[in-house]
Amino acid sequence: MSRARVYLDYNATAPLRAEAREAMIAAMDIVGNPSSVHGEGRAAKALVERARGQVAAAVGCKPQEVVFTSGATEAARVLAGFDCVEVQPTAHDALWAHHAPGESGPVVRAMGLANSETGIVTPPETGEDLLLLDITQAVGRLPFSFAWSGADLAVMSAHKLGGPKGVGALIVRQGLDIPALSLGGGQEMGRRSGTENIIGIAGFGAAAEGAQRDLEAGVWARVEKLRRILENAIEESSQVTTFVGKSEDRLPNTSCFITPGWKGETQVMAMDLAGFAISAGSACSSGKVKASRVLAAMGFDEVEAASAVRVSLGPDTSEDDVVAFAQAWARQHEKFRARAA
Repeated sequence: MSRARVYLDYNATAPLRAEAREAMIAAMDIVGNPSSVHGEGRAAKALVERARGQVAAAVGCKPQEVVFTSGATEAARVLAGFDCVEVQPTAHDALWAHHAPGESGPVVRAMGLANSETGIVTPPETGEDLLLLDITQAVGRLPFSFAWSGADLAVMSAHKLGGPKGVGALIVRQGLDIPALSLGGGQEMGRRSGTENIIGIAGFGAAAEGAQRDLEAGVWARVEKLRRILENAIEESSQVTTFVGKSEDRLPNTSCFITPGWKGETQVMAMDLAGFAISAGSACSSGKVKASRVLAAMGFDEVEAASAVRVSLGPDTSEDDVVAFAQAWARQHEKFRARAA
């Protein structure tokens, strides 16, 4: 009897949480437009505002600071009002954006709180510049409070924490004046026009609440122990494999490791055939053949950077899953070594 497939790519997207599915199904029966003043419209508006409060509670901000979007990518369009100058990327995904026109306006620093490929966590440094944080990978996995982070803006996507795809949020510090993401009817406090995706928003809110509950219950501490078991098993089977950022603060679920000469894409395909879903990098670049820019910026050469894979665990991952993966990976590694000999 064949073993069921094992999903180990939570950083690309997390499986839909049961409470998010239930909230979305219930939202499908809401007829009204949130902008309408009749009873049906008020019911839809109440659903949106409930979800806004759930998301705000999960990220430690005020409900009025949450602007619903289609995801973190759209939310980062807030930088469209700035002249952006990309600097050499680092493990922390640093980006500089200068206000247009000229150099007279404020400067926005944009960075990821937790890197999606390596899992390395970088505490934000505050200063005179405005700070935009990508908190997509961190929310629900690490304690975080927007109010205490020093950030002025933050972006996130629902599907990373077990919500639906195609919905996310821009968090805007109260009192900060920013250009609207889209013009039109003035929805989302005038910052993102267009009728709200109430089904997606309902799922987002429920997922955010559930993810925060899991974090407080210590679920991710258990996941971190599983990662330790996984990495120890890989180390025992391969003396040439390097774990990126192992001595640094990382997301509790993320293991990025390099086996020089064994291409990441080849490993992903081999493990897929063996019944395990992993990644050769972040989801936005995993379909590309070129090596990771993040790993290259960290000092790994082209061969090493192209030989990395990412395993990202989740609340549903079991010890049997990680042990089975390590054993299957070791078998594939032996085959690779035999071919390379």
